[in-house]
Amino acid sequence: MSLDLLSAFLIGLVGSGHCLGMCGGITTMLTSAITTKADSQVGNISVQVTQARQKPKLIICYHFGRIASYSLIGALVGFTGSIAAKNIGLPIAGLRLVAAVFLILLGLYIGQWFMLLTRIEAIGAKLWRKISPLANKVIPVDSGKKALTLGALWGWLPCGLVYSTLTWALASGNALTGAGIMLLFGLGTLPALLALSFSLASIKNLLVKPKTKQFMAILVIAYGFYSFFVAYQLMF
Repeated sequence: MSLDLLSAFLIGLVGSGHCLGMCGGITTMLTSAITTKADSQVGNISVQVTQARQKPKLIICYHFGRIASYSLIGALVGFTGSIAAKNIGLPIAGLRLVAAVFLILLGLYIGQWFMLLTRIEAIGAKLWRKISPLANKVIPVDSGKKALTLGALWGWLPCGLVYSTLTWALASGNALTGAGIMLLFGLGTLPALLALSFSLASIKNLLVKPKTKQFMAILVIAYGFYSFFVAYQLMF
């Protein structure tokens, strides 16, 4: 595994506390959108059990759709970086400098010390307002296809954590690598969001503690400075 892919996974992992704050309500909403068919007949109980057994499958479909969206966006952004490098002559090392700066901003954002990334989220919110109404067409969620579609829409939610990682996809200068970076990032966010989906309170409570989030924020900032130093050396 390349360092960029490993780094993307770790960014997703250490940003898990932020994921619970940003996406926790959405995860709860998506989980509650899974219907339990009910009627007044004798078969009512067996139908409810069937739906309960489907719940883990539908939750996995949500996250599969979400991570697929991340990968698609990563591919598009990586391709854009490739075009910029080849046609405009924009140096990849320069893009990596920008990505390192965004990592530092991300750490400050996770630690809630400097919230500049919220302004970038506001830009993405304009696109989200156009996409989000589509979710109404797949609610209530009663099939894997609907869960997959809803998860794919969720992947476009404006998020500073996602946008910061996308700068690494851009700096990769390659559509396939960009998709891989966002795929590994999405996998890194899974433990926290699955813990919330399946009501694993001990993991959730640990990740949302302010000290835990601040510790993770410091790790991201430290890696951001390291990445900036490496990119600076490559550029100059």
